[in-house]
This record gives sequence, structure tokens and C-alpha cells, in this order.
Amino acid sequence: MKNVPLVNCDLKASEVSLGCMRIADMAKSDISTLLNTALDAGINFFDHADVYGGGKSEANFAEALGMNAQLREKLIIQTKCGIRKGSFDFSKEHILEAVDGSLKRLQTDYLDVLLLHRPDALVEPEEVAEAFDTLESSGKVKYFGVSNQNPMQIELLKKSVKQPIIFNQLQLSITNTGMIDAGINVNMEIDSSIDRDGSILDYCRLHDITIQPWSPFLYGFFEGVFLDNPKFPELNAKINEIASAYGVSNVTIAIAWLLRHPAHMQPIIGTTNPQRVKDSAKASDIRLSREEWYAVYLAAGNKLP
Repeated sequence: MKNVPLVNCDLKASEVSLGCMRIADMAKSDISTLLNTALDAGINFFDHADVYGGGKSEANFAEALGMNAQLREKLIIQTKCGIRKGSFDFSKEHILEAVDGSLKRLQTDYLDVLLLHRPDALVEPEEVAEAFDTLESSGKVKYFGVSNQNPMQIELLKKSVKQPIIFNQLQLSITNTGMIDAGINVNMEIDSSIDRDGSILDYCRLHDITIQPWSPFLYGFFEGVFLDNPKFPELNAKINEIASAYGVSNVTIAIAWLLRHPAHMQPIIGTTNPQRVKDSAKASDIRLSREEWYAVYLAAGNKLP
């Protein structure tokens, strides 16, 4: 697994990160196996959110690893805040309270990265800025980012927030390629040309914001995994053909397809299967050709103009 320097910060992170949303109800021994498999595969970046399992995912993570100061320095821990029951909340009070809760559950004095979890329609950038300044000056958070935000929402934050926005978590997989489709089908009178997110892919590249694709194996909105799914025969045939040529699994190719994009994305895998973690990590050593990348894109049902 390659560790690469991230722009706008001093973090050197694994190209693939492990999302910990689904570990809330796992046995501690299984969580330990999963996390240590990730570490052994070279994954040092772990993604959380305060709402995952109502906080249990963060707590289980720290307990399963036996968190201590020596181990903590080897990890890059990211968490998110802002989702509340029935609402979103980017108020200063809530951000500060949420971070303190995450720090306690994660058994650490600091977070490497804090993301604002989805957009808050009532966001007041001045309050976010005050919260970020407090967290940075106190040493509780090193770096900041967002999730599922479009360019103008980020620009609105930047009006007041002085810290660089270093990450944007966005839904992206081989079967969820809207941000790519719109860029390919510019000026076409077809559905694929519809820009639903303000050219967020190009915006992030222009502003050195690392995109973190979430749910890289899923289609739709948590509808299921596309790999080995009979709903996608042509796609799976092509992925399996390429996987066979490289001597790896289809999981590896699904992640390698994302890593091949020149935006230098960092996929977040949410699997709880240790073998899938190993297979995902292998993608860091594979660079698909341009022809292979487009062949997978077309096999997913996309068309070129």
C-alpha cells in the first residue's frame, strides 16, 4: 500500500482508507481482526462519524485496538460531525460538543481530520470559523474538510473559514459516476450531461481538495454491491477479465479504477470483510491503462458522445 503526501497538510496517508461505519454491532474480536488486517495491509487512515452506531463505532474502534499513545501516532483518524436526529447542525456549540464526544470515545487527545457531515441549510460560516479556530488553537483538530458539498457551499465556508478544506467526501463508484458523466457529455441534450453538483470534480482538482469516494462497491444509494451482481453482467465480465489479467480480485480492480483517475482520490472502503480489505489495498500497486479504465466505464452502461 502506497502512502502518499496529501496536499494542503503534512499528512502522509494510505491511498485507501477504511470506513468504520459498520463496526458498531460487531464482536470486539472481529473488529480487532478487521482493523489489524487493515494495518498489516498498509492502511493507516480510518474514517468515522459521531452518528455511526450512535457513537459505538468510534468507541469500539478504540477498544478493539487497545488505543495508546504509541499506536495513536501511527494512525490518521478522521471523524465527521453535523448530523443530528431530524436535522443538520453546523453551529459552533454543536461542533465543539461533537468533537469532545468523539475524542472521548476514540480515546485520543486530537483528531487528524474533522469533516462537516453533509450540508447544513442553516449554516452560518462565521460560527463554523469560530469553531474551527477554537479546535485548531486547542490542538484538538489538525485539519478540516467537508462531505457531499458543492463548490458554492465550500466557497461560502471559505468566506469566513481560514483553514484549508483538504477533503470532500463524495459518492462515487463505477456505477455512480454522475460527476464524471457531466464532464464527458458537456453541451449534450441528454441526461448524462446534467451537472448535478456544480462541477465538483473539477473544482476539487483546481483547489487541491482530495476527494474521498464513499461506498465504492455500491450502486444506487446503498442499494447493494455491484460486484458479482447479476444485475450488471457486462460490467462484471469486464472487471473479471481485467482482474484475471492482473492476477487480482474484482475488488482490487473496482478500487484501482478509482485510483486511476488523475484527481488522486482516496477511496473509503466500508467493508467488514478482512479479505476485501486486503484486496482493496492491492489496488495501490495497480495502474489501469486508459483503455482499461474506459472499458470498465462503458461496461457499466455509460456511453461516450
